[in-house]
Amino acid sequence: MEQITTLFEGNHELLLGYSLKILLQVIAAIFIFYIGRMMARAISRFIERTLVARAVDKAVVAFVASLIYAILLIATVLMALSQIGVQTTSFIAILGAAGLAVGLALQGSLANFASGILIILLRPFKSGDFIDAGGVSGTVDKIEIFQTMMRTPDNKRVIVPNAQITGGPITNYSSEPLRRVDLVIGISYDSDLRKAKQILEDILKNDERVLPEPEASVKVAALADSSVNLNVRPWVNSADYWGVYWDTLEKVKLIFDEQGIGIPFPQMDVHIKKDTQE
Repeated sequence: MEQITTLFEGNHELLLGYSLKILLQVIAAIFIFYIGRMMARAISRFIERTLVARAVDKAVVAFVASLIYAILLIATVLMALSQIGVQTTSFIAILGAAGLAVGLALQGSLANFASGILIILLRPFKSGDFIDAGGVSGTVDKIEIFQTMMRTPDNKRVIVPNAQITGGPITNYSSEPLRRVDLVIGISYDSDLRKAKQILEDILKNDERVLPEPEASVKVAALADSSVNLNVRPWVNSADYWGVYWDTLEKVKLIFDEQGIGIPFPQMDVHIKKDTQE
Protein backbone atom coordinates (compact mmCIF):
# COMPACT_ATOMS: atom_id res chain seq x y z
CA MET A 1 0.00 0.00 0.00
CA GLU A 2 2.87 2.36 0.84
CA GLN A 3 4.49 1.59 -2.56
CA ILE A 4 1.29 2.51 -4.38
CA THR A 5 1.04 5.77 -2.42
CA THR A 6 4.67 6.63 -3.19
CA LEU A 7 4.16 5.86 -6.92
CA PHE A 8 1.03 8.00 -7.00
CA GLU A 9 2.79 10.91 -5.32
CA GLY A 10 5.71 10.66 -7.78
CA ASN A 11 3.40 10.62 -10.80
CA HIS A 12 1.40 13.47 -9.30
CA GLU A 13 4.52 15.60 -8.98
CA LEU A 14 5.56 14.69 -12.53
CA LEU A 15 2.09 15.49 -13.85
CA LEU A 16 2.04 18.75 -11.95
CA GLY A 17 5.44 19.76 -13.35
CA TYR A 18 4.37 18.88 -16.88
CA SER A 19 1.10 20.79 -16.50
CA LEU A 20 2.99 23.80 -15.17
CA LYS A 21 5.31 23.64 -18.18
CA ILE A 22 2.36 23.48 -20.57
CA LEU A 23 0.69 26.36 -18.73
CA LEU A 24 3.81 28.51 -19.05
CA GLN A 25 4.07 27.69 -22.75
CA VAL A 26 0.41 28.62 -23.29
CA ILE A 27 0.90 31.88 -21.38
CA ALA A 28 3.99 32.64 -23.45
CA ALA A 29 2.08 31.86 -26.66
CA ILE A 30 -0.78 34.14 -25.62
CA PHE A 31 1.74 36.86 -24.76
CA ILE A 32 3.46 36.48 -28.14
CA PHE A 33 0.13 36.62 -29.96
CA TYR A 34 -1.01 39.68 -27.99
CA ILE A 35 2.24 41.62 -28.51
CA GLY A 36 2.48 40.50 -32.16
CA ARG A 37 -1.06 41.64 -32.87
CA MET A 38 -0.36 45.02 -31.29
CA MET A 39 2.80 45.39 -33.38
CA ALA A 40 0.94 44.34 -36.54
CA ARG A 41 -1.69 47.00 -35.92
CA ALA A 42 0.94 49.65 -35.19
CA ILE A 43 2.92 48.84 -38.35
CA SER A 44 -0.27 48.74 -40.43
CA ARG A 45 -1.37 52.15 -39.11
CA PHE A 46 2.11 53.61 -39.68
CA ILE A 47 2.10 52.45 -43.31
CA GLU A 48 -1.46 53.76 -43.73
CA ARG A 49 -0.45 57.21 -42.44
CA THR A 50 2.62 57.21 -44.68
CA LEU A 51 0.61 56.38 -47.80
CA VAL A 52 -2.03 58.98 -46.94
CA ALA A 53 0.73 61.59 -46.53
CA ARG A 54 1.98 60.67 -50.02
CA ALA A 55 -1.52 61.32 -51.41
CA VAL A 56 -2.11 57.68 -52.39
CA ASP A 57 -5.72 56.81 -53.21
CA LYS A 58 -7.70 55.91 -50.06
CA ALA A 59 -8.93 52.62 -51.49
CA VAL A 60 -5.36 51.55 -52.18
CA VAL A 61 -4.25 52.66 -48.71
CA ALA A 62 -6.94 50.59 -47.02
CA PHE A 63 -6.12 47.49 -49.07
CA VAL A 64 -2.35 47.70 -48.53
CA ALA A 65 -2.76 48.34 -44.80
CA SER A 66 -5.11 45.38 -44.37
CA LEU A 67 -2.84 43.12 -46.45
CA ILE A 68 0.23 43.96 -44.34
CA TYR A 69 -1.75 43.45 -41.14
CA ALA A 70 -2.92 40.02 -42.34
CA ILE A 71 0.64 38.93 -43.23
CA LEU A 72 2.03 40.05 -39.88
CA LEU A 73 -0.86 38.42 -38.01
CA ILE A 74 -0.25 35.09 -39.76
CA ALA A 75 3.44 35.27 -38.81
CA THR A 76 2.43 36.00 -35.20
CA VAL A 77 0.07 33.02 -35.09
CA LEU A 78 2.82 30.73 -36.42
CA MET A 79 5.24 31.95 -33.74
CA ALA A 80 2.62 31.43 -31.02
CA LEU A 81 1.86 27.89 -32.22
CA SER A 82 5.57 27.11 -32.32
CA GLN A 83 5.87 28.23 -28.69
CA ILE A 84 3.40 25.59 -27.46
CA GLY A 85 5.14 22.85 -29.41
CA VAL A 86 3.09 22.70 -32.58
CA GLN A 87 5.26 21.77 -35.55
CA THR A 88 4.75 24.63 -37.98
CA THR A 89 7.15 23.36 -40.64
CA SER A 90 4.58 21.13 -42.31
CA PHE A 91 1.96 23.84 -41.90
CA ILE A 92 4.21 26.35 -43.71
CA ALA A 93 4.91 23.80 -46.45
CA ILE A 94 1.18 23.29 -46.97
CA LEU A 95 0.65 27.06 -47.16
CA GLY A 96 3.52 27.36 -49.64
CA ALA A 97 2.11 24.61 -51.87
CA ALA A 98 -1.34 26.15 -51.73
CA GLY A 99 0.11 29.57 -52.52
CA LEU A 100 1.98 28.16 -55.52
CA ALA A 101 -1.16 26.48 -56.85
CA VAL A 102 -3.19 29.64 -56.42
CA GLY A 103 -0.41 31.69 -58.02
CA LEU A 104 -0.34 29.48 -61.12
CA ALA A 105 -4.11 29.68 -61.40
CA LEU A 106 -4.18 33.44 -61.01
CA GLN A 107 -1.14 34.57 -63.01
CA GLY A 108 -3.03 37.46 -64.61
CA SER A 109 -4.39 38.67 -61.30
CA LEU A 110 -0.96 38.48 -59.67
CA ALA A 111 0.51 40.50 -62.55
CA ASN A 112 -2.17 43.13 -61.98
CA PHE A 113 -1.44 43.02 -58.25
CA ALA A 114 2.30 43.54 -58.81
CA SER A 115 1.58 46.35 -61.27
CA GLY A 116 -0.71 47.98 -58.71
CA ILE A 117 2.13 47.92 -56.17
CA LEU A 118 4.45 49.52 -58.74
CA ILE A 119 1.91 52.27 -59.44
CA ILE A 120 1.63 52.95 -55.70
CA LEU A 121 5.39 53.08 -55.18
CA LEU A 122 6.48 54.87 -58.37
CA ARG A 123 3.39 57.13 -58.60
CA PRO A 124 3.46 57.85 -62.35
CA PHE A 125 0.01 59.36 -61.87
CA LYS A 126 -2.54 60.00 -59.15
CA SER A 127 -6.28 60.31 -58.84
CA GLY A 128 -7.51 63.31 -60.86
CA ASP A 129 -4.73 63.25 -63.48
CA PHE A 130 -5.57 63.09 -67.18
CA ILE A 131 -3.46 60.32 -68.70
CA ASP A 132 -3.06 58.16 -71.78
CA ALA A 133 -2.24 54.62 -70.69
CA GLY A 134 -3.25 51.09 -71.61
CA GLY A 135 -4.85 52.34 -74.82
CA VAL A 136 -7.28 54.60 -72.92
CA SER A 137 -7.24 58.38 -72.49
CA GLY A 138 -9.11 59.80 -69.53
CA THR A 139 -9.08 61.18 -66.02
CA VAL A 140 -7.94 58.79 -63.28
CA ASP A 141 -10.92 58.26 -61.00
CA LYS A 142 -9.63 55.59 -58.63
CA ILE A 143 -6.49 53.48 -58.33
CA GLU A 144 -7.22 49.98 -57.03
CA ILE A 145 -4.86 47.12 -56.38
CA PHE A 146 -5.90 45.13 -59.47
CA GLN A 147 -7.25 47.79 -61.81
CA THR A 148 -7.42 51.53 -62.38
CA MET A 149 -10.74 53.24 -63.02
CA MET A 150 -10.67 56.06 -65.57
CA ARG A 151 -13.30 58.51 -66.77
CA THR A 152 -13.20 59.48 -70.44
CA PRO A 153 -13.93 63.04 -71.62
CA ASP A 154 -17.44 61.92 -72.69
CA ASN A 155 -18.03 60.64 -69.13
CA LYS A 156 -17.63 56.92 -69.69
CA ARG A 157 -16.01 54.84 -66.96
CA VAL A 158 -13.29 52.50 -68.20
CA ILE A 159 -11.70 49.88 -65.94
CA VAL A 160 -8.14 49.16 -67.10
CA PRO A 161 -6.07 46.26 -65.64
CA ASN A 162 -2.94 47.57 -63.94
CA ALA A 163 -0.69 45.21 -65.89
CA GLN A 164 -1.97 46.73 -69.13
CA ILE A 165 -1.08 50.21 -67.85
CA THR A 166 2.45 49.43 -66.67
CA GLY A 167 3.11 47.27 -69.76
CA GLY A 168 3.26 50.29 -72.08
CA PRO A 169 4.04 54.01 -72.20
CA ILE A 170 2.18 56.26 -69.76
CA THR A 171 1.52 59.85 -70.81
CA ASN A 172 0.51 62.09 -67.93
CA TYR A 173 -0.95 65.37 -69.23
CA SER A 174 -1.54 66.76 -65.73
CA SER A 175 1.86 66.21 -64.13
CA GLU A 176 3.34 69.50 -65.37
CA PRO A 177 1.79 72.90 -64.58
CA LEU A 178 2.45 74.29 -68.09
CA ARG A 179 1.74 72.88 -71.54
CA ARG A 180 2.46 74.05 -75.07
CA VAL A 181 -0.40 74.20 -77.56
CA ASP A 182 0.82 73.01 -80.97
CA LEU A 183 -1.23 74.24 -83.93
CA VAL A 184 -0.45 74.03 -87.64
CA ILE A 185 -2.20 76.75 -89.65
CA GLY A 186 -2.02 76.59 -93.45
CA ILE A 187 -2.47 79.62 -95.72
CA SER A 188 -2.61 79.77 -99.48
CA TYR A 189 0.47 80.77 -101.49
CA ASP A 190 -1.18 83.94 -102.82
CA SER A 191 -1.99 85.21 -99.28
CA ASP A 192 0.12 87.83 -97.49
CA LEU A 193 2.47 85.85 -95.26
CA ARG A 194 3.55 88.79 -93.09
CA LYS A 195 -0.05 89.82 -92.54
CA ALA A 196 -1.05 86.27 -91.59
CA LYS A 197 1.80 86.02 -89.06
CA GLN A 198 0.83 89.37 -87.54
CA ILE A 199 -2.79 88.28 -87.19
CA LEU A 200 -1.74 85.06 -85.44
CA GLU A 201 0.58 86.94 -83.07
CA ASP A 202 -2.18 89.42 -82.22
CA ILE A 203 -4.60 86.58 -81.48
CA LEU A 204 -2.16 85.10 -79.00
CA LYS A 205 -1.32 88.47 -77.38
CA ASN A 206 -4.99 89.28 -76.85
CA ASP A 207 -5.70 85.96 -75.10
CA GLU A 208 -5.11 86.38 -71.36
CA ARG A 209 -4.69 82.62 -70.94
CA VAL A 210 -1.55 82.62 -73.11
CA LEU A 211 1.50 83.03 -70.87
CA PRO A 212 4.13 85.68 -71.60
CA GLU A 213 6.86 83.26 -70.51
CA PRO A 214 7.81 81.01 -72.19
CA GLU A 215 7.19 83.20 -75.21
CA ALA A 216 4.75 82.05 -77.87
CA SER A 217 6.09 81.50 -81.37
CA VAL A 218 4.66 81.76 -84.88
CA LYS A 219 7.06 80.29 -87.44
CA VAL A 220 6.93 79.05 -91.02
CA ALA A 221 7.10 75.28 -90.73
CA ALA A 222 6.87 74.07 -94.32
CA LEU A 223 6.18 75.08 -97.89
CA ALA A 224 3.75 72.27 -98.55
CA ASP A 225 2.16 71.16 -101.81
CA SER A 226 -0.82 73.50 -101.62
CA SER A 227 -0.19 75.67 -98.55
CA VAL A 228 2.33 77.56 -96.47
CA ASN A 229 2.18 75.91 -93.04
CA LEU A 230 2.73 77.99 -89.92
CA ASN A 231 3.53 76.49 -86.53
CA VAL A 232 1.61 78.35 -83.80
CA ARG A 233 2.90 77.42 -80.34
CA PRO A 234 1.63 79.32 -77.28
CA TRP A 235 2.31 78.22 -73.68
CA VAL A 236 -0.61 77.95 -71.26
CA ASN A 237 -1.52 76.53 -67.87
CA SER A 238 -2.45 72.86 -68.19
CA ALA A 239 -6.05 73.56 -67.17
CA ASP A 240 -6.43 76.07 -70.06
CA TYR A 241 -5.03 73.81 -72.78
CA TRP A 242 -8.20 72.75 -74.56
CA GLY A 243 -9.90 76.12 -74.15
CA VAL A 244 -7.01 77.92 -75.84
CA TYR A 245 -6.74 75.21 -78.50
CA TRP A 246 -10.38 75.42 -79.61
CA ASP A 247 -10.78 79.18 -79.23
CA THR A 248 -7.61 79.92 -81.21
CA LEU A 249 -8.74 77.77 -84.12
CA GLU A 250 -12.12 79.53 -84.20
CA LYS A 251 -10.54 83.02 -84.05
CA VAL A 252 -8.09 82.15 -86.82
CA LYS A 253 -10.89 81.07 -89.17
CA LEU A 254 -13.09 84.11 -88.46
CA ILE A 255 -10.31 86.73 -88.68
CA PHE A 256 -8.68 85.15 -91.73
CA ASP A 257 -12.05 85.30 -93.51
CA GLU A 258 -12.42 88.98 -92.56
CA GLN A 259 -8.88 89.88 -93.68
CA GLY A 260 -8.94 87.88 -96.90
CA ILE A 261 -6.34 85.29 -95.86
CA GLY A 262 -7.09 82.10 -97.72
CA ILE A 263 -6.99 78.70 -96.01
CA PRO A 264 -6.47 76.05 -98.70
CA PHE A 265 -8.27 72.74 -98.74
CA PRO A 266 -7.80 69.62 -100.87
CA GLN A 267 -9.27 69.95 -104.36
CA MET A 268 -9.48 67.77 -107.41
CA ASP A 269 -9.82 69.03 -110.97
CA VAL A 270 -11.63 66.65 -113.30
CA HIS A 271 -11.05 67.12 -117.05
CA ILE A 272 -13.50 65.45 -119.44
CA LYS A 273 -12.12 64.73 -122.87
CA LYS A 274 -14.58 64.07 -125.64
CA ASP A 275 -13.74 61.59 -128.34
CA THR A 276 -14.64 63.27 -131.66
CA GLN A 277 -13.98 60.17 -133.72
CA GLU A 278 -17.06 58.09 -134.02
